[in-house]
Amino acid sequence: MWGWTLASVVAIYATLGLAGRLATQLPAGLTSSLFGLGFLVALVTVGLSGWLFGSGRSEAWVRAGVAAVYGMILVRMGTEGAERTHLFEYGLVALLIHEALAERRRGGRSVPYPPLTAVVVASLLGWLDELLQGVVPGRVYDLRDVGFNAGAAAMAVAASRALAWARSRDRGRAAPR
Repeated sequence: MWGWTLASVVAIYATLGLAGRLATQLPAGLTSSLFGLGFLVALVTVGLSGWLFGSGRSEAWVRAGVAAVYGMILVRMGTEGAERTHLFEYGLVALLIHEALAERRRGGRSVPYPPLTAVVVASLLGWLDELLQGVVPGRVYDLRDVGFNAGAAAMAVAASRALAWARSRDRGRAAPR
C-alpha cells in the first residue's frame, strides 16, 4: 500500500505544472465533460462492485448516500475543473494511507487511530502540494485549497468507514443468532 501511496503522491506533484497549462489550453466544455465522464465511471464502478460482491441493504444505502454527497459537492463547485480533481486526488491518497495503516495494525504494530492519522497525513501532503504550487510558474498558493484538500481526505476516510460499518451491520443481520 505504501508503494501505491507514494506513486499517487508523486503523480500529483509531478503534474503540478502541466495541470495548470492543460486547464487553460483545453476548451472549457471539454474539461467539464471529461470530469463528468470520470465521475460517471467512478459511480458505475462503485455501483457494480456493490452489486458483484453482494452488498446488503445498509451498504447499498450508504453507497447511494456517499454518491449523492460527492455529486452535490461537485455540482456546487461549478465549472472549475482543477479544484474538483483535488476531491479525488487527496481522497485517494487518504484512503491508501488509511489502508496501509490498518494493514500495519492488523499485523500487530501499534498504529494510532488509523482514520485520523490518514486524514492528518493526507492533509499535510495536500498542504505541501499548495506550497509547491506557490513556486511553480503559473500556479499560486491558495489557503482555501489547503482546507479543501483536508476536507477531501476527511470525506473519503469517513465514507470508507461508513461503508465498513454498513458492511458489518449487513453481515450481522445475515448471520444466524
